[in-house]
Amino acid sequence: MPELPEVETTLRGIAPHIDGRNVVAVHVHDSRLRWPVPADLPEKLVGHKLLGLERRAKYLLLHFRHGTLILHLGMSGSLRVVDPSHPRTPHDHLEIIFSGRRCLRLRDPRRFGAALWTEGEATAHQLLCALGPEPLSDSFDVDYLHAITRQRRAPIKNVIMDGHVVVGVGNIYASESLHMAGIHPARSAHRIAPARLARLVVAIKEVLADAIASGGTTLRDFTDAQGKPGYFRHHLRVYDRENLPCECGRGSIRRSVLGQRATYFCPACQR
Repeated sequence: MPELPEVETTLRGIAPHIDGRNVVAVHVHDSRLRWPVPADLPEKLVGHKLLGLERRAKYLLLHFRHGTLILHLGMSGSLRVVDPSHPRTPHDHLEIIFSGRRCLRLRDPRRFGAALWTEGEATAHQLLCALGPEPLSDSFDVDYLHAITRQRRAPIKNVIMDGHVVVGVGNIYASESLHMAGIHPARSAHRIAPARLARLVVAIKEVLADAIASGGTTLRDFTDAQGKPGYFRHHLRVYDRENLPCECGRGSIRRSVLGQRATYFCPACQR
């Protein structure tokens, strides 16, 4: 599933090609996504200028004067900018054609993605209003995480993957961040001292920043706006490395299940 680094990579890939351009046509080839694509979406968009793009958590927000198009890539979706004449695949469910022959295509084989329209403040939308802070922002710091975790007895990995606590720390990046910080993923959140939480905050920021710089992580489906895979998989220290030696030199990577998600850690260096 595309996580924060993959969505940020997608944003940076498509923005230079469509930002500031007018929508000249919209084609909804299959409206059966996670939620139905609004039937009047072409009417909402055609003739209007895209004023800017941003990412909130794993959502892409395309801002127009009269509203915002909210896009989500689901489990296997991708966005690409192509020439409108480029052959369409069966899984290209939505096309937004901009001036200058720029066609934004949403490809979503499993149809768990979304394309929704809101005319209010985008961050007040029901999908976005209860989300936690962005992990790369100044508001996500040790004071915030310490206050949150004092009443949390759940495993720390589950806590940092909770989008109401902090957005975008998906399964891969949670395992990698906890390893970098030397914290066992199953440790109860409320038992972790501030100094160790400070290391975790730094680790989360570093891991996500490195993943973005590498174009995200491709294990199965993800490709960027140019159709290229993410290369952060080559930098993974623990994820999907069961039984391989840890870089600490004192143990091997183990796999467990927390919150129904595969979790990778080194019992020798993570406490």
